[in-house]
Amino acid sequence: MSLRKFLVIADDSPEARAALHYACKRAVSTGGHVTLLRVIEPAVFEHWSGVREEMERQERTAAEMLLQKLAERVVAITGQNPEFLIKHAENTKTAIRAVVAADPDIKILVLAASTGGKGPGPLVTAVAREGVHWGGRKLPVTIVPGDLTDEEIADLA
Repeated sequence: MSLRKFLVIADDSPEARAALHYACKRAVSTGGHVTLLRVIEPAVFEHWSGVREEMERQERTAAEMLLQKLAERVVAITGQNPEFLIKHAENTKTAIRAVVAADPDIKILVLAASTGGKGPGPLVTAVAREGVHWGGRKLPVTIVPGDLTDEEIADLA
């Protein structure tokens, strides 16, 4: 039997908190595990490679700090350390496809809809428009309203 992993995009948006909380609760109730993906888009600084390398180093350090912060929340809810993934990619969709293709234990992508008035967010929009083929296979996507409270999420999960 393979491990059931819930993939969550790690960022500091308000809706990401809801997605993470939901994934943690589902992992607990199903015996699964949380995987956090932080995507670093390439630094656009073509003239001096040293400056670009320093920008990328700073991005990596910031990504590691964010993952550590989110890991505290995961451990508090699940009692388990999450898996960390930091990927350099042109965009988040590309990174998700690569991660899902490389790891068949990722069973569900958990996203949260944006709470702003400008639509549900780019990833949720992409799922609605392009479907759920990630990394060459169909992957269920759970979309959580980004403004759910922890209590509402606990009731659902």
